[in-house]
Amino acid sequence: MFSRKHDGTNSTPQLIDESSFSLMRPDYINLVDYYYCPPSAPDNVPLPSLSGPPPSPSVFYETEPRPEEPPPQPSPPGEEQQETAKKLKEALRPADGSHDTIFELYQALPAPRVSYLPRRRVRLLLQRLSVVERKTEKSMLRFLSVVEDMKEAGMPLTVAEWSSAISFAGRCFGKVLASDVESALYLFKEMEEVAGIKANHVTFNILFDMATKAGKYVLAEMMLKEMEARGIGLHRHARVGQIYYHGVRGDGEGVRMAYRRLVEAGEIVDTVVLNCVMASLLKAGETSSAEHVYEGMKRLHAERVGVELPPPQWRDARDLGKALDRAAKRARTDPRAYRQMQTRSAIAPDLQSYRILISHHATESGELERIGPLLHEMRFYEVELHGSIFLALMTGFFLHGGTTYTAWTRQKLESVWSAYLLALDEGVAELYMGKWLVVWTLRAFAKCAGKERALEVWEDAQRRWQPGEGELAMVNQVMRGILRGNERGRR
Repeated sequence: MFSRKHDGTNSTPQLIDESSFSLMRPDYINLVDYYYCPPSAPDNVPLPSLSGPPPSPSVFYETEPRPEEPPPQPSPPGEEQQETAKKLKEALRPADGSHDTIFELYQALPAPRVSYLPRRRVRLLLQRLSVVERKTEKSMLRFLSVVEDMKEAGMPLTVAEWSSAISFAGRCFGKVLASDVESALYLFKEMEEVAGIKANHVTFNILFDMATKAGKYVLAEMMLKEMEARGIGLHRHARVGQIYYHGVRGDGEGVRMAYRRLVEAGEIVDTVVLNCVMASLLKAGETSSAEHVYEGMKRLHAERVGVELPPPQWRDARDLGKALDRAAKRARTDPRAYRQMQTRSAIAPDLQSYRILISHHATESGELERIGPLLHEMRFYEVELHGSIFLALMTGFFLHGGTTYTAWTRQKLESVWSAYLLALDEGVAELYMGKWLVVWTLRAFAKCAGKERALEVWEDAQRRWQPGEGELAMVNQVMRGILRGNERGRR
């Protein structure tokens, strides 16, 4: 297999010598087993089941799309509708087409809009709108508006489309709250009891992840029990989710045990898996163990000649994750195939690795001296600066600066701000100026350099940022609080 060799300089294609790769499953287990000791006993507390009598299927829903047929139309499409539908068809062709353009064309059709499109194109529309880097309220409203149009037109949804709707409903506001879980469960109930569509492993993985992040641990356990009751096996994403589940519960040994089970199940260990392990160990309060994993990622990558770095683009990373999931299924019965896939999987640190560690040291440990080397190593692994890194740093200056003998000094804050503005002006691809970065920057300057300097920074930011009306109102409110002295203690 040809791949890109990483040596800290420009990369050149090189043939991977798989015979020279000597790492086995114990090597990957030892990567995490920093202080491993098995738990005394598994937690087998019985929990209520979600299953009941099979729901009655609705005539308006089905698990798989029927053969292509013209959907019901309220009236024959006119020339204008036909032209709009044609433009929408072209906009849907590229996988990375603009969602703004796609949805604008879709909305130009008269209601119910899906009735003017072939069923296959409606499904492609939903698939395109479901693939986003980050779920937001805007992307959620777009997706669910198409779903509502489908219901109005009597067009069935597949289990994949229901699962995407559940995911949007529960994950579109950033931090998952109990109310978001309730919204997702409402759709889950509608899917199974009204539409007659049985959830699959993807649906349960989504619900388990949301329950975990919202702190609904009993509900998360219920989801696992229900999967077992329905004979739904654990897939790669479910096993990764279990690692994080133990982390947020503060159970470092549970994190290690879940990781061991993932390896022993034949899943491919890559950067995504180890990032989850690091984040989970940090959640469990085991900073040294998380740093041990990070050092192990660097060491294993250095030992594997010619292996690619993790893909920097989120779409490529998403496609790779799906490919690894499929490959692991094929390789479980073939040790040689597993060995080959594990040999080729990227294991070096990526943007998420550094985001996890830098955010921890900026907001929790306060160890600024640890962040410098991490930023230097980002360049070695060809990881570009990202707005989230600067956001974490500004939060750190607010939390730890403005006190005597602190390492988070005004001079260093000014240096970080200058570096950020320079990179922004040079057009670094992954940099942005958003409301939260501006808010925490203003708070950091108010605490470390005073109100007048914070006001100067706000004026400078406004020359580079075109916020929406709501964003501008929010930042102005924060700025008024700073000037009144109400923002210094906010965390």
